[in-house]
Amino acid sequence: MSDYQEDKHDHEQNESCGCSHDHAHENETDNHISDESCDCGHEHGSEDTSTRRELVFIIPALLLMVGGIIRHTVLGLAGYDVIDYAVFLLAYGLAGWPILTTAARNIAHGRLTDEYFLMTVATVAAIAIGELPEAVGVMLFFRIGEFFQDLSLRHSRRSIKALMQVRPDSANLVTPAGLKTVIPGQVNVGETIVVRPGEKVPLDGEVIEGDSMLDTSALTGESVPRGIHPGDPVLAGCLNGHGLVTVRVTREFGKSSVSKIIEMVEHAAEKKAHTEKFITRFARYYTPFVVGAAVMVAVIGPLVTGDPFRDWIYRAAVLLVISCPCALVISIPMGYFGGIGGASRRGILIKGAQYLDVLSKVKTAVFDKTGTLTKGVFKVVEVVPAEGYTADELLHLAHQAEVHSSHPIARSIIEACGCGIVPDNICNFEVISGSGVRAYTDESTIVACNDALLHKHEIPHEVCEVGGTGVHLVVDDHYAGHIVIADELRDDAKLAVSRLRQAGIRKVMMLTGDCDEVAARVAARLGLDEYRAGMMPEDKVNAIAGLEAAMAPNEKIAVVGDGINDAPVLARADVGVAMGGLGSDAALESADVVIMNDQPSKLAEAIMLGRKTRRIVWQNIGFALGVKALFIVFGVTGLATLWMAVFADVGVALLAIANATRVLR
Repeated sequence: MSDYQEDKHDHEQNESCGCSHDHAHENETDNHISDESCDCGHEHGSEDTSTRRELVFIIPALLLMVGGIIRHTVLGLAGYDVIDYAVFLLAYGLAGWPILTTAARNIAHGRLTDEYFLMTVATVAAIAIGELPEAVGVMLFFRIGEFFQDLSLRHSRRSIKALMQVRPDSANLVTPAGLKTVIPGQVNVGETIVVRPGEKVPLDGEVIEGDSMLDTSALTGESVPRGIHPGDPVLAGCLNGHGLVTVRVTREFGKSSVSKIIEMVEHAAEKKAHTEKFITRFARYYTPFVVGAAVMVAVIGPLVTGDPFRDWIYRAAVLLVISCPCALVISIPMGYFGGIGGASRRGILIKGAQYLDVLSKVKTAVFDKTGTLTKGVFKVVEVVPAEGYTADELLHLAHQAEVHSSHPIARSIIEACGCGIVPDNICNFEVISGSGVRAYTDESTIVACNDALLHKHEIPHEVCEVGGTGVHLVVDDHYAGHIVIADELRDDAKLAVSRLRQAGIRKVMMLTGDCDEVAARVAARLGLDEYRAGMMPEDKVNAIAGLEAAMAPNEKIAVVGDGINDAPVLARADVGVAMGGLGSDAALESADVVIMNDQPSKLAEAIMLGRKTRRIVWQNIGFALGVKALFIVFGVTGLATLWMAVFADVGVALLAIANATRVLR
């Protein structure tokens, strides 16, 4: 988006909203997607207004230019009379006013080599030598090109914005007059809101009254709703279950978890990739070089050939027009923005354009286990009764022991038993801290515990290591058997490994704090190249450092974790990918990429998207520079006209942008 379009965009947004929010700072770059609404809740029609305003200038300018050409042709005038000048200069002013004013402002700031300066000098030179229609045509079609570029950027912003539907629409504010439905941005910290069953939590806060189950999957990726009670924190964007809860707001909407996610996407493309920085540096030298060449053509050409200065000034003007770097400076960021938008549409939030470049170079993928390759949800996988008991009897005993426990392991046993009825023969229940639970029934005492407690009380048993989380059952001090509980693999964990192989990733490995036996079983089931178990967060960081030391300089490592416990290693990696951590400040701060739907297979998709984006960006660079080099030769030799130059410049820019938008699809 050009400078004048940014200024216009900011002005329109401030006009279109009657709220007290300052929107001007929200649009300092061309990558923001917050044009249409803000947390004040007002809808902004700035995009439609911008389109109408552009057309109000473009259409009359086009009609005046065509009318002037027809009049001049019909009358068969040898030169241009006063009416011709009036018509063409009016068309020139309508088409070029924002470009001329931007050029003047840039000149005042010492910027003499951008496209607006080049267009101004070229068209003024054309007018000076009497090429009125061409001067107007160059300015008009450059303006039309800018208009279509702006439309393309808006389309990209809308495609990302459509994903942000986790934003809550309203809040039930508690007031002295009763409940009042308001926009979340109007609620202050410390005020109280009510969240009804089935509603989204509109703001971050703390439960002060009521009990319910909270579906946090939209933010944290947790598949199992968690219970909330007075004193528990809640996050904006989560879905309330069956209970009515009263919440005291602890963060204003602009600082809530949902807003951070939206802001992350909106500002992602501000972080330039190395390719973008290269093009910026290239344009800094390329444009002055061509300006100098144009001056030499205009001055030295007629002195050498003896031709009229008018002919060589015209060639210099062609050179100035074709030298405009808009195809590069617009289409390259557009390619990365398209990559970020395309990733967002696939449920992958990328925090900056540079991470697309890094993803394209990933050769090693490292996963955490719990919550990443596994669901973090416990499930009974094996029931092993001791002599004298059956599997059903063992499950029934375990159900009696665990029925009053809220631990996830207990929930998995109760689910496996398939009996939702609380036994009526339980007299008492107690938790054995760090070891298990004990239930007293009318007939016996049942203990569900870990292996350490068996050894402590010297209860004979045959199996210690059970290949997962083992719950041992003891009835009246006699061993009754054990139940193996394991964390379920994610549905697409195997697919994730397979797709990474197809993407050319050479090593897929796992770092986990779990025991070696559990890690070995998961690694074998998934076909991983390597695993390391029993690792603390600092051990994982050291492991990544060791892997990097053994790799080639241009090869990168992607680390995928839950975004909270693995924050240090995510920050240390070339590219850190958070799974199920959208509700966590740690995830948003430490990860470079966030997978919204907790599917590890999305990593391969992100890597392929990074490679495709990089290919498209370099296609645009090669295409733009090739066409410009060709037309510079045509311009110097007199084979190209101003019309051809502007069509080549604008055409290359639009084709490059169209190529960049392929990533979105």
